[in-house]
Amino acid sequence: MDLGLYIDGRSRPSASGQFFDSSDPFTGEVWSRVPAATAGDVDEAVRAAHRAFTSGPWAEMTPTQRGRLLYRLGDLVEANADRLGELEVRDNGKLLAEMLGQVRYLPEWFRYYGGLADKIEGAVTPAERPGIMHHIRYEPIGVVAAIVPWNSPLVLTVWKLAPALAAGNTVVVKPSEYSSASMLYLASLFGEAGFPPGVLNVVTGVGSEVGEALANHPLVERIAFTGGEGGGRAVYQAAAKSFKRVSLELGGKSANIVFDDADLDDAVKGAVAGIFAAAGQTCMAGSRLLVQDSIHDAFVDRLVSFVSQAKLGDPLLPDTDIGPIATPPQFRKILDYIDIAKGEGATCVLGGTRAEGQGLGNGLFVKPTIFTNVHNGMRIAQEEVFGPILSVIRFRTDDEAVQIANDTPYGLAAGVWTQSLDRAINLPPRLRAGTVWVNAYRVVSYLAPFGGFRNSGIGRENGKDAIRDYLEAKSVFINTRRGVPSPFVMRLPSVESFGG
Repeated sequence: MDLGLYIDGRSRPSASGQFFDSSDPFTGEVWSRVPAATAGDVDEAVRAAHRAFTSGPWAEMTPTQRGRLLYRLGDLVEANADRLGELEVRDNGKLLAEMLGQVRYLPEWFRYYGGLADKIEGAVTPAERPGIMHHIRYEPIGVVAAIVPWNSPLVLTVWKLAPALAAGNTVVVKPSEYSSASMLYLASLFGEAGFPPGVLNVVTGVGSEVGEALANHPLVERIAFTGGEGGGRAVYQAAAKSFKRVSLELGGKSANIVFDDADLDDAVKGAVAGIFAAAGQTCMAGSRLLVQDSIHDAFVDRLVSFVSQAKLGDPLLPDTDIGPIATPPQFRKILDYIDIAKGEGATCVLGGTRAEGQGLGNGLFVKPTIFTNVHNGMRIAQEEVFGPILSVIRFRTDDEAVQIANDTPYGLAAGVWTQSLDRAINLPPRLRAGTVWVNAYRVVSYLAPFGGFRNSGIGRENGKDAIRDYLEAKSVFINTRRGVPSPFVMRLPSVESFGG
């Protein structure tokens, strides 16, 4: 199946006419060909977005009209959820059950921000000086570049698209070269929903070419990026050259903390959901499991027994628990980190090798892996692996747990497992993370801001305030009196009048 770029409301080949292959992570077979966009294609997409922003139907729409289009798009996503979910699985190998759950939830983003589109109100400030009226209005920024990774492409794109469009911007999306199909299918729904040409554009290709051309384009006013720390740094540096607005949702090394008063059955399930349900290929993965010393050994035994029952296999089958690794480079990276952990002295109590055999097709599978005897200074505890590898770290006191959890360059998420009301209330403020779950893990909502501290990024996505990041505040002063005084006789107020 040959795919096309989506530019100015239509699907078309790249200017070069070249494609690159997209392989199914489970079968290893090429199932689609994705157009390799050129810098010229990027320029055309950005200019189409700029035209749509500055003139034509989209520029003239009221916020209420934009909101109605977003509602209509949400309905179309809901109607096409099964197809979108299957495309995601073919591209990134995640479980169909997980992808369908994500895609079926996505319409709520379009509905939420569709409803919010005409709720962004300016303000009239109190009169500060006679004859001068001042009000604040909020206006869209312009062309937004959305650059998204391969692990959850639709979710991470919609987190950007919905608020950006509700605010009145236009968008050029650059999906990962490993997972472009679902985004191109979503783009086709925009025309069906009634969005004018140019409001959404999709260009595909490798980041070093297409992403760089997009980040450096002079007509792009804002960049919304989700991906690795290295890619985020490159985007940030490119944006700084022309002072583009930027949001970065990057990696994590999140701590999932189990106290001795926790419901251990729930905590085991929470630890597994945090790291193995998505084969560890999620920025919020609870890759560091902090277990209180008094229950450490018993908890690890219970955890190993539970994870040992997990079934690896075809992600399209309903009884599969863990799917393949999405890309060959990521597969090699995970195996390298397993060797690094062993070399550092960590004890592998489960997995630790590639998984092969009947039912695994030609997929790149890694056995769910658990390391104990990990101390927080090890690379396996400090560096993001993005795979099904769990590092178990002992702690004794609440203070030590907080110290270990915060001792990382990242600060994306954390989990706390306890039946203590005191801990449930007082520990989250002490954890330097953008999201803290108590007796839960990997819960997100269109209502809840998501983002991280430190190296985990800049800015927040989701929630009411996210739309503000796609708007510019403008001050308007109106002189209500006739007769402007001569500038040559104007005098500044004396220092004394300010109380100095």
